[in-house]
Amino acid sequence: MRSLYGKFLSFTTGIMLTSAVIAFLVVNTYYHQQLKGQNDAKNMNIALTIAEYIETEEPADLAGYFSTQAASGYKLFVVNENREATMYGAPFRVENLRTASVDQVLDGRPYHGMRDLKTETFMTGFFSDELANTVGVPFTYNGETYALFMRPDIKLLFTEVHYLLGGMVVVMAIVSLLSMLIVAKKLIEPITKLTAAAKKVGDEKFTGSLDINRRDEIGQLAQSFQRMTEKLSENDRVRKEFISDVSHDFQSPLLNIKGYANLLMDSGLPERERQNYARVIQSETERLSSLTKQLLLLTSLDQLDSPLKQVKFRLDEQLKEVIRKQRWLLEEKQMSLVMEVDEVEMMGDPAFLEKVWENLLSNALKYTEMGGEIGVRLTESADELKVIFRDNGAGIAEEHLRRLFDRFYRVDHSRTQQVEGTGLGLSIVHQVVKLHGGSVEVESEEGIGTTFAVTFPNL
Repeated sequence: MRSLYGKFLSFTTGIMLTSAVIAFLVVNTYYHQQLKGQNDAKNMNIALTIAEYIETEEPADLAGYFSTQAASGYKLFVVNENREATMYGAPFRVENLRTASVDQVLDGRPYHGMRDLKTETFMTGFFSDELANTVGVPFTYNGETYALFMRPDIKLLFTEVHYLLGGMVVVMAIVSLLSMLIVAKKLIEPITKLTAAAKKVGDEKFTGSLDINRRDEIGQLAQSFQRMTEKLSENDRVRKEFISDVSHDFQSPLLNIKGYANLLMDSGLPERERQNYARVIQSETERLSSLTKQLLLLTSLDQLDSPLKQVKFRLDEQLKEVIRKQRWLLEEKQMSLVMEVDEVEMMGDPAFLEKVWENLLSNALKYTEMGGEIGVRLTESADELKVIFRDNGAGIAEEHLRRLFDRFYRVDHSRTQQVEGTGLGLSIVHQVVKLHGGSVEVESEEGIGTTFAVTFPNL
């Protein structure tokens, strides 16, 4: 598998080469479309000037004159009436001038080889060192007609400035490539760290922090990954605690059921004790059933995309029915109940919302001492519906409030040993209320009591 760094190097090199090819094609097209005619006209004027000078001044040494012109940056090809040709300056790379073109000039018609040069995709006409890529003019010297073909000598026209510019372009390309490689290494380094950290997370090693201090997208990714790792670590800790707690919660009633079942097998057991043992087994069975139901309920809330079957129903009547089911416990603990409920209709899933009120009322009953007081209030305004459960029970310490709705979280183990609980009830409350677009707030003070306020938008 190729590394990201190797891919970046390949892509960068490929982009630079592709850019060079595209730039060449653009320049070549621009020359053939726009500059070729201008270049032909310019060189034609120079050739006509040379021919006019020869015919007017008639230099004594024609060959010397042509040699001087060649030394100033031109390639000259001169043909006399007898078709004898003489080259002045550097030779052409390709001597492909047609005889018809020579005859054309000797007959007095100029030759526009630069203008009429065939357009080719991968050949820039300006640098095409061909004899056909010239301009031709006739001139007369000592009564004899000649044909003069000329074009600039590109090598001689390249001055120090051109070499400096060319060198600058090459240096820029090299520096740009090296800079991109360094930048790529800096960019990939945190990704390498993230990859190593991800492997650790895959091995369930959630400890350690990422040493990535950046403010760009990679830095944001690192921060998100760090938060995810911390959350996974917390979930892993909670999961292990939950397994331990649930194992204990299952093991304890199962041992009780097993023990009392063995005692019931004694044929000489008095009837009264047999009934007591049977009641214990029934109680422990109900405890296991409650735990299982809560786990199944949470699973259904997690797995279903839209678990709610919303209908319009009377919320006040549902609250009264939930309280009626628990009235026996209120009387058993000699507790008073203050209820203030308006007649309210709401759109929601009655089955799930019933679990909310059952859990909140159950918590109030569990953690309120004998003879305590519980208050239930339902109010409706133009914007919201609010249900409040208040008790004057044991209360909850402030440091536990922020995690109160976390799954499997219990305030302390000593309290859960005294009363039955799974740490799932309030998590169910929070999730069901959230699915209904509402919110849950809790206020509590140790030794004073606890208040849960559930708010729904009034649709």
